[in-house]
Amino acid sequence: MNKLAEELNTRLAGSTAEKLLSELGKRLYFPKGIISQSAEAKQLGKRFNATIGMATSGGVPLMLSGVKKQLPGLTPGEAVAYAPTGGDPALRKRWKAEILRKNPSLGSAPIGQPVVVPGLTAGIWLSLDLFLDPADAVIAADPCWDNYSLIVEDRKGAKLLTYPYFDASGGFNIDGLEKALKSSPKGKAIVILNFPNNPTGYSPNREEASKIIQALVSVAKSGKPVLALVDDAYFGLFYEPGTNTESLFASLASAHENILALKIDGSTKEDFVWGFRTGFVTPGGKGMTADAYEALDGKFLGAIRSSVSCCSTPAQSIMLKAMDDPDYEADKANLKAQLAERYRKAKAFVDRVPPPSRLKLLPFNSGYFMSFECVGISAEALRLKLLKEKGIGTISLQDRFLRVAYSSVDAAGIEELYGEIYAAAGEL
Repeated sequence: MNKLAEELNTRLAGSTAEKLLSELGKRLYFPKGIISQSAEAKQLGKRFNATIGMATSGGVPLMLSGVKKQLPGLTPGEAVAYAPTGGDPALRKRWKAEILRKNPSLGSAPIGQPVVVPGLTAGIWLSLDLFLDPADAVIAADPCWDNYSLIVEDRKGAKLLTYPYFDASGGFNIDGLEKALKSSPKGKAIVILNFPNNPTGYSPNREEASKIIQALVSVAKSGKPVLALVDDAYFGLFYEPGTNTESLFASLASAHENILALKIDGSTKEDFVWGFRTGFVTPGGKGMTADAYEALDGKFLGAIRSSVSCCSTPAQSIMLKAMDDPDYEADKANLKAQLAERYRKAKAFVDRVPPPSRLKLLPFNSGYFMSFECVGISAEALRLKLLKEKGIGTISLQDRFLRVAYSSVDAAGIEELYGEIYAAAGEL
């Protein structure tokens, strides 16, 4: 094992992060190679800096005029230079401040510095690089985002354990989560918590959120270390009173010494910049020291450096400038209001017009989506019928669920959309 990896492991010794590390996670480190030596030269190499593989003139990156025309608000350094492996330090600091502002119950709980990753998908698989071995399992609700299975089972060679998302009363299935936690392999428990949920569009209420925390704490008290991947892709899009509007990370970050929470979020949906691929991973765990967080940061930097190397500089630069824009909050509120209107129209339709017997409506109250469970018919057959005969695109999952993204349909077309879905289901 590399000496730098051993040093990081020593700094993590005794922490929950150290107990959870995968074999790959134990081996990862940030090398004192090109990147770190270039960073030193940037500070001290005032005569000549012959380190980084960029072309510069007078210390400024060279830039095609055609590229410069498309990015008039950015300097060459903000537009085409390499970003630091962990992301722009100013953006990392700003994103952490936003997490604290949006989740006041975090209070003074110490959390780590966010690392920038190329979207939430990368945030999940990089996190699992550090903590998931093939003999381990990851727990997720069913239905869940299909990419979880691709990452956990096909990419990482581990097991995805699922439990039904809803209980008999239509609320979040706390009992199912508890049973799944108890059935997870010995040694560690890894769980993904995704609210607002993709594909159901359901977020727990405050009581359900409290019970989720209690379930994880119960496992932690038994002596088993718990890794909670908090997938906050759609954070902030809550439409109903009583819904838990803070990230579960806020509670888990200081819940128990045997719990390590990773808040995986990003500007992707929160700031309506899907193609920027700018995500963040922020660690939080009771008892984690500043030195342990710094060591864990080194592990993440090693995972990033050995895979994607670094993230898009212009995307980070634009986001940082946008967050400083005086209209930032008002603009976001306006766009969120448009999504809320689409949600209300979809909710009003399904409440007013009961779905046909072939479609079971799943509860929804947040995010981008809602879903139907198909009863006695194929979800894929329904999807194809809607697509080929009606010119309507939807998503079928597991041939059981039909996901409808009302987020991408203008409010004026919502009722017509659902009317066509009902009609097509009735014809099958």
